Amino acid sequence: MKTGLFFGSYNPIHTGHLIIANYMANHTELDEVWLVISPHNPLKNKSGLTNMYDRLEMAKLATENAEHIRVSDIEFALPQPSYTIDTLTYLHEKYPEKEFVLIMGADNLVSFKKWKNYEVLLKNYQIYVYPRPEANVSEWKNHPSITFTKTPLMEISSTFIRKAIKEKKNIQFFLPYKVIDFIEGKGMYK
Repeated sequence: MKTGLFFGSYNPIHTGHLIIANYMANHTELDEVWLVISPHNPLKNKSGLTNMYDRLEMAKLATENAEHIRVSDIEFALPQPSYTIDTLTYLHEKYPEKEFVLIMGADNLVSFKKWKNYEVLLKNYQIYVYPRPEANVSEWKNHPSITFTKTPLMEISSTFIRKAIKEKKNIQFFLPYKVIDFIEGKGMYK
């Protein structure tokens, strides 16, 4: 069972995330994709993060009818900030029958050498990369552990969504309706 791990803050989850996850789950060799909600990415400022349980709930609402996509809160029980290598070590012990593959955007690949134990990740795991605008990944082009996918290019971001909500702009179609209802019900991102 080949399981793609799509780590993210999902603050909030949006259509771009879902299109990428769906593409990976249904148009690559992966059998399934787990959206791993990260309580705190060490390369991001924690102060702008919404409650991790709200982010988890929004991801569950967004994917409740999705084929081959599930949501994981595995990092909630691990030390923070969350380091991918530590999460993978834990997952490998818990699910030895699964072959885990990392899913990341080309923009993350650009800064990949800043990741904790990135050499170990490259040695032990495959990485599926989706395109991001203006990300120069030429140094990784022929690396045997890295697969560049033809995932549709998504220029939508959670930052854009949060700003739009704060400015009272219409976010219809950027998020699933149930996620919009959840955000409105809690008065989030205002």
